[in-house]
Amino acid sequence: MSASIAVKSLQVASLDIPLHAPFGIAGGAQAMASNALVTLELVDGALGYGEAAPLPPYNGETQDDALAALRSAADWIIGRDARDWRALGAEFEQCAPVRSGSARCALEVALLDALTRHMGLPLVKFFGGAGTELETDMTVTTGTAAEAAAAARDIRARGIRQIKVKVGGKLGPAHDLARLAAIHEAAPDAPLILDGNAGVSRAAASELVRGLRALGIAPALLEQWLPKDDLDGLRALRAESGWLVAADEAVTSAADAVRVADAQAADVINIKLMKAGVAAAFDIAAVARARGLGLMIGGNVESILTMTVSACFAAGQGGFQFADLDTPFFLASNPFEGGYAISGGRISVAHIAAGHGVTPK
Repeated sequence: MSASIAVKSLQVASLDIPLHAPFGIAGGAQAMASNALVTLELVDGALGYGEAAPLPPYNGETQDDALAALRSAADWIIGRDARDWRALGAEFEQCAPVRSGSARCALEVALLDALTRHMGLPLVKFFGGAGTELETDMTVTTGTAAEAAAAARDIRARGIRQIKVKVGGKLGPAHDLARLAAIHEAAPDAPLILDGNAGVSRAAASELVRGLRALGIAPALLEQWLPKDDLDGLRALRAESGWLVAADEAVTSAADAVRVADAQAADVINIKLMKAGVAAAFDIAAVARARGLGLMIGGNVESILTMTVSACFAAGQGGFQFADLDTPFFLASNPFEGGYAISGGRISVAHIAAGHGVTPK
């Protein structure tokens, strides 16, 4: 090993970023991005930055979980070879005092950022170099029909074509159908991705399908409406609706992707680096391609840092049909410089010279 690419230090800090408004999904709302920042330095002085973005309403993982896990690595990772990022990520998961997929993501990203900055290599090239651009949607979070219509008009005013809508939760299908009707009226030509975050029952799903048909709305994608373990239900939803169905919460590993494929429970898999890290994302994508499933890239409530890494991953790998990399729009401040360039809904990482190109201000 060249001594210059050994890890010299690892620092961990809270990363709290206010939102313009609470980010609501079926399981609840988050009023602030309560994340964690990793700063990793190699012996040659190359710095790498990683972000953990736990989202309690999504999977119960907290900022305290991520911070505790990351701080546990500060001693044993010193002197280790950054090129062994996969092995180090696996060791981290075994050694950490609490399991945190977002923390593993932060560590692996920091290692890869430092390594590719050392090499003078853009991260998108490291991930495969298939391309440098994606088209993202933008999300309408939970709320009233009037708020949904206003959000849809704002999204279209930004030049973003695709709209993602959070559905499900305690208020029921009638509430969601009123919101979707308002969005469709405000943006009748917008492709709609309807995301239930595992918060829709089978009965409610059937009611939503019937209601959408009555409204003349044919969604581009139904994303994880049903509980993550209800693969039979997801398969039935595909048959009942005739629309594309994506698995999100149901897939956090390659083994999960195999189970979804075997059950014929989805057409698309949503890959999020925050679920289990970069290595797992590679493995899930490989299974999806081998089994003929489409690919989507998404995330939690993340800053421009990890959204840029996710853009590099999806563009560099190629073949991603859907992208949901919009959370920087929801943050009231940006503590970083650099990151992806965006025009309307078109994201580009072509300008990044090395690593992911994002640094703290």
